[in-house]
Amino acid sequence: MSDTAQGQTAAHREFFKVRYRDTDVQGHLYFANYLVFADEAAGTYMSSLGFDWSDPAGTPCLVFTVNINIDYLDECRIEDTVRAEVGYSRLGNSSAQLDFALFNDACGTALARGHIRQVFVDRESRRSTPIPAALRAAILARQPALADV
Repeated sequence: MSDTAQGQTAAHREFFKVRYRDTDVQGHLYFANYLVFADEAAGTYMSSLGFDWSDPAGTPCLVFTVNINIDYLDECRIEDTVRAEVGYSRLGNSSAQLDFALFNDACGTALARGHIRQVFVDRESRRSTPIPAALRAAILARQPALADV
């Protein structure tokens, strides 16, 4: 597997075909859609860990994105396939950092790297709450090196 933005091995990868509607007038992937691909891969990864985004009422808490950073490295165009790789690089008590890297899958060129900072929030009080134990355990099972971070 490739490395994500902070050097952690990617725990999940997903592929996206760049459609015409994903591009801008210059003919390459619109800058905000790099973040859409990263966010979709992050959501799929969390779902695979048992945190089902499709049923927010059934999740043990809410997850707010409080910061996203991205470095754009290269462009991609319509019909390219983007490989998104994500993995957590830090688990706090009530927050986590999920790193991502996007690549042109055909040639392996790095397109963008960055991270998403998440805060886990109690549904009623809207205040931070500890990362659910089952989710933390699932993340550590998939990414055991985080136990040492």
